[in-house]
Amino acid sequence: MQIYINNLTFAYGIKTVINNLSITLNQGDYLVVKGKNGTGKTTFIKCLLGVNEVKPGTIFYDKTDITNFKKWTTFGYVSQSLDNFNYEFPITVLELLNVSSTKGTMPQDRLKLLDKMKIFDIQNQNINSLSGGQLQRVFIVRAMLNNPKILILDEPTASIDKQNKEFFYQTVDDLNKNGITVILITHSDELEHLNYTHTLTMYDDYTNSFSIRNEGGEA
Repeated sequence: MQIYINNLTFAYGIKTVINNLSITLNQGDYLVVKGKNGTGKTTFIKCLLGVNEVKPGTIFYDKTDITNFKKWTTFGYVSQSLDNFNYEFPITVLELLNVSSTKGTMPQDRLKLLDKMKIFDIQNQNINSLSGGQLQRVFIVRAMLNNPKILILDEPTASIDKQNKEFFYQTVDDLNKNGITVILITHSDELEHLNYTHTLTMYDDYTNSFSIRNEGGEA
């Protein structure tokens, strides 16, 4: 699915947070969105997901204006540090995935994803007992349940250790190689371990810079 953004501007009241942003992503691209905290990265994601209402003619999915777009199951989303989730809720990994699945998702699909994420053996554990790395993998599985075409990850490694970060990034690379468009939000400038194709840098003054990576670096 192609993402086409045309002069997107978004403001909270009189405060402009995104200013004249234009980018195009094709199916299978890997976009890294970077910048300091408070530069509009999460606001950008909320615009993409339809949480923030945008003007008609600014965001298109396969030529469909976002204001008329209905196929939201084509998106998988892992939120920032999973901070909106109640970790104390008494539910197992498999129970969480069961209630998160849409109609038509088979039990074996959930098990295959757990195995792919190397967390098959924790399927019956309470989510409150998991490490940060394990929990992050569970939420990637949840995001992948409906075979999304686009996977959005908002600061996904903020609460996990170095070893789990390396595994996580390798997993994301593998998903991208299988044709899934990846949009990864980060505040880090250390990108050498990521196999991204595009970058979007967001600045304190709410301007932005979009570039395409090639063999010689970023263009």
